Amino acid sequence: MYKSIHCVNDMIREIIAGSLVPEDPLHAENTVQWLLKLDSHADDSLKIAALGHDIERALEDRRVRKADFPDFDTFKAAHARNSAAILGEIMLKCAVDSSVAHEVHRLVALHETGGDARSDLLNHADSLSYFEVNLPFYYQRNGWERTLRRSLWGYARLSPEIREYLRDISYPEKVLNDLLQEVLRTGRMRQK
Repeated sequence: MYKSIHCVNDMIREIIAGSLVPEDPLHAENTVQWLLKLDSHADDSLKIAALGHDIERALEDRRVRKADFPDFDTFKAAHARNSAAILGEIMLKCAVDSSVAHEVHRLVALHETGGDARSDLLNHADSLSYFEVNLPFYYQRNGWERTLRRSLWGYARLSPEIREYLRDISYPEKVLNDLLQEVLRTGRMRQK
């Protein structure tokens, strides 16, 4: 089993390293770090899912495009299903145990919405990594307003307990810290 898990992780990392989205490799590894911070006993299925949950973004010929969907949630659901399918192909090539492969597929297909304890855990790790790693890149590409909207969407996905971790995130640039504070303030107001 160890060989097959190693094979999957290597293939995921190789594919993500070629992503045109500069933060993808950092985000993949950081999502695993957040997962282990939230659950130090996370199993192989969760760790593979955390590493590869956004793999479809690294494959330009298979990537879903936001413009092809009526709203952000529908786009994100298609992105999750597509990443799950791609990981399924990789796990088949690496001869991963079918129970692990099935659980990875299920977790990644649900990583944008959660719905049970395990998929919620992946969702939270992904969301926290967005704030820690992706937000500065997103801001650089999209500016304040779009980043604020995207960040509020991500904030709303987090449970109140997990939102507490956002207080410990800071950035070298003041504008990004101001943006995060606006997310926390607006997000709290919307929850009331």
